[in-house]
Amino acid sequence: MKALVTGGAGFIGSHVVDLLLERGWEVAVVDNLSTGREENLDKRAVFCGGDVCDAVGLDAVFCREKPEVVFHLAAQTNARTSLKVPAEDAVTNLVGSINVLECCRRHGVRKVVYSSSCAVYGVPVGLPVKETHLLAPVFPYGCSKRAVEDYLWVYRELYGLDFVALRYANVYGPRQDGRGEGGVIAVFADRISEGAALELKGDGLQTRDFVFVKEVAEANLLAVERGSGKFLNIGSGKETSVNEVVSLLSRLSGRVPEVRRGPAVKGEVRRMCLGVSLAKEELGWSSRVSVEGGLLETMEWLNKGRGR
Repeated sequence: MKALVTGGAGFIGSHVVDLLLERGWEVAVVDNLSTGREENLDKRAVFCGGDVCDAVGLDAVFCREKPEVVFHLAAQTNARTSLKVPAEDAVTNLVGSINVLECCRRHGVRKVVYSSSCAVYGVPVGLPVKETHLLAPVFPYGCSKRAVEDYLWVYRELYGLDFVALRYANVYGPRQDGRGEGGVIAVFADRISEGAALELKGDGLQTRDFVFVKEVAEANLLAVERGSGKFLNIGSGKETSVNEVVSLLSRLSGRVPEVRRGPAVKGEVRRMCLGVSLAKEELGWSSRVSVEGGLLETMEWLNKGRGR
């Protein structure tokens, strides 16, 4: 089968590409390399460049590659950035996604597997957060992700375009960029490996649901044949505090970092943990990699990249 992966040179997308190739798929990738890296890509994938915000160029890729399934991961993924430039966030995440859906409709794509986010929920009323939880995002990023989910439903009802929307918890692992405003694990792992101080927002007791990137890639592939029209949480189903992450990274690296504490970020969710039973029921998927095991593989990847 032929797949098109938008954002396929990025952190999560490149792992999806790897798994597709391993399973015998033909793969084409659209990525403007704003955050992705071409070196993340297996040479067997067809790299088309491009940008989901370029409707004409995107249509040309669909016309040439003729994908049966589209894995849509291209996005502006930083919640804090969405506060600074909400219009840019909306253009990439919403308008870009509509361009993808229009191409899927015109070119007879069978199914879209969409990378959504637990940011659509906002502040949890209770834990774990299930798919039936109120959708009340507190960042523009969550708003754009929620809006795309609505469009997916509309395109299914109007045009018969099947989809699965995967609401990711905090994904981490090899290839995540620790520079700038990356995920907390990537930033901390990168700085610890360099012997640099950690900048910690708040008291560190805030919790997140961390899920390993290779397991997220597996969920994407399972969604090709299962979960029709569903919105599914993809997480570990466990809470881990930021302080616990620092402690684990310190132990695994053998380094005790200097920790500089700053004020908490206004509007950030205090605690998060996803209910993941529906993903197991619909996809046969569940997380099996512990945070410690995933961090160990992440640190090994970082150290290998630095020649240690």
